[in-house]
Amino acid sequence: MANEPEIPTNRTPTLTDVAKLAGVSIATASKAINGRSEVRATTRVRVLEAAELLSFAPNALARGLLSGRTGTVGLLTSDLEGRFSIPILMGAEDAFGAGQVSVFLCDARGDAIREKHHVRALLSRRVDGLIVVGSRTDARPPLAGNIPVPVVYVYAPSSDPADVSITVDNVGGGQLAIEHLLACGRRNIAHITGEPGFQAARDRAEGAAAALAAAGLSMTGGRPYYGSWDESWGRAAAHMVVEQHPEVDAIFCGSDQIARGVLEVLRDLGRDVPGTTSVIGFDNWEVISAHSRPRLTSIDMNLKQLGAIAGQRLFEAIDGGVPTSEEFPSRVVMRESTLPVG
Repeated sequence: MANEPEIPTNRTPTLTDVAKLAGVSIATASKAINGRSEVRATTRVRVLEAAELLSFAPNALARGLLSGRTGTVGLLTSDLEGRFSIPILMGAEDAFGAGQVSVFLCDARGDAIREKHHVRALLSRRVDGLIVVGSRTDARPPLAGNIPVPVVYVYAPSSDPADVSITVDNVGGGQLAIEHLLACGRRNIAHITGEPGFQAARDRAEGAAAALAAAGLSMTGGRPYYGSWDESWGRAAAHMVVEQHPEVDAIFCGSDQIARGVLEVLRDLGRDVPGTTSVIGFDNWEVISAHSRPRLTSIDMNLKQLGAIAGQRLFEAIDGGVPTSEEFPSRVVMRESTLPVG
């Protein structure tokens, strides 16, 4: 490569320049750079060395057209506030690699017609695949129509078992919460949670009941206290639990918002947290959990990791693989609201 071509400083090196320096045709240079198998190893090395010498960066669109891909992915969510979709998107983008894949984010707002519109728009942009994020863990219908690209469902599974769904083990999350409270020395544990129409609420309650049963205990009050997912329900239910069952020494809350309401009432009633009563939430929503008084122990669903796994599985499917559905565990993030009994 002694005869390195001179390229004007105001011009970006082209594939033609690389081919000329490597002593091959433009077609061969293109195949070598794009990893095509019909190029000899020695020729590929020569082309790549030429590209490096010239600081040649192939145009992303041209590279995509050669490989039959566009380097774009659609992420379709029904989570208007971004509570679940944003960390999942961040994880997916980490899996895609900085600058390697562009992501189109569309919010269907839980509307089937809007969802169809977004899917058509994404497919018209020739995306290589789709990630569909739900706002709740209940199974959802698969995307309507003939979808010609791979699809991975995250958080909310597809109701079709043939689809690839990446989900959180909410039953296991409920068990984790109770096991943590038991390890802190608590025995009179109540469970205040959200609407029973949500699969997440039922699953977390199921896990909590199983963990208590394994320890020879039952829920304080004999049942979960179902309500809404917000602070107002947390306040109302906490009053009810403490008045009816003053012996309660721990409360497992189905969401961090509920837990913040519970903490407020316990403070008003003069209950020391965590001295006399421990409180654990669910979601590890840091805007709440890290700024509560005291700071709230919570179950983290590892949403960013969930997004990263979804991105990896989508890549596998785009490359012709056959990924399968997976369910992943949560983890306890311990803060001051559940310090062990002294």
